[in-house]
Amino acid sequence: MSKFSGTVADYIKRTDIILWLFTVAAVVYSLLLISSMQRSGDYNFFKTQLIAVIIGFLFAVVISVADYRYLIRKWYFFAGLAAVLAALVFFFGIQVAGTDDTAWLRLPGGFTVQPSEFIKICFIITFSKHLYCLKEKEIINNPFCVLSLALHALIPVIVIHFQGDDGTALIFVLMFLIMSFTAGVQLRYFAILGAMILVGVPVIWNFFMNDEHRNRILALFDIDGNAMTNYGWQQYQGKVSIASGQLTGSGLYNGSRVESSIVPEQENDFIFTVAGEELGFIGCVLLLLILFGIIIKVILNAYKSNDLQGRYICCGVFAMICSQTVINIGMVLGFFPVIGITLPLLSSGGSSALSTLICIGLVQSVRNHNLDDMDTASVRRGSQSRIKI
Repeated sequence: MSKFSGTVADYIKRTDIILWLFTVAAVVYSLLLISSMQRSGDYNFFKTQLIAVIIGFLFAVVISVADYRYLIRKWYFFAGLAAVLAALVFFFGIQVAGTDDTAWLRLPGGFTVQPSEFIKICFIITFSKHLYCLKEKEIINNPFCVLSLALHALIPVIVIHFQGDDGTALIFVLMFLIMSFTAGVQLRYFAILGAMILVGVPVIWNFFMNDEHRNRILALFDIDGNAMTNYGWQQYQGKVSIASGQLTGSGLYNGSRVESSIVPEQENDFIFTVAGEELGFIGCVLLLLILFGIIIKVILNAYKSNDLQGRYICCGVFAMICSQTVINIGMVLGFFPVIGITLPLLSSGGSSALSTLICIGLVQSVRNHNLDDMDTASVRRGSQSRIKI
């Protein structure tokens, strides 16, 4: 018993306890919001979310104990897993209520899972390995090597695009850009990519975007027309809900608009509107501070990592959580079009919560095993000092 207690105490000492606390706070906040909006419908979102976060925390703790470098050495397993998950969607994919894509799989017991959420984890691991190999050989800025990085990212982007989930495809693009930048890819390549996108905007608008995509963008500028009746309805009602909460909100379980489910998908992409109406400006600020705390702790662990592979993993998790947070909040407030991006750890959705918690476990693994290296190095330096004396 004392040995087990010592192991737990050592784990607590080594782990990033502040990151764990922020993560727990986000999950608890999410469960409160989901339980509050639960009264607006019959489906038990709370039960699904609770099961997902319990499983997610178990996975996160196990992964935090495991050595992330072992996972990276098995990159080919994660590449194969991603390929299998993507293939399953093309053969057995379904469309669930409230979505416009076929990026889901139905599991026994009536549960559904979104494989692209777990492909994100596979991408972080395989792309970290790719960056490390190029960096170690000092060829990361070779044009053909940069092209290989772009092709690596393009594969999941294209696959998920054809599943109809362009919002998730965009997250992969942002993860690729942020991870490549932090790995030291020169700015000229980003400038070239930006110029290509700028020149290609008319082509993308006319040939790659359908009427629904274009209307969602146009709705941002059509305040008096479209926003009230069609593609902008969700964002307009979301902003009304947030504004109705004023400073302190109407209180949990008391929001009339939440109870009436006026804002579509309020349990998922628009969970921020529930916080705004029932907890007001203070509740919204608290939510953002929790997510900001998680983001800062993740990037600090990247900065403190003495191993490039661990640093790239942390940067990948940072890119995923930060980009989803910015896009989701911008989407709800009407700065970005609605593209189906969840708010990390807050939105209802077992796949999203589970994958995000696993990513937190990866960051904790980097933290724990980097400390092991530092302790070993300290012992070696101490031994050398005693020998010199």
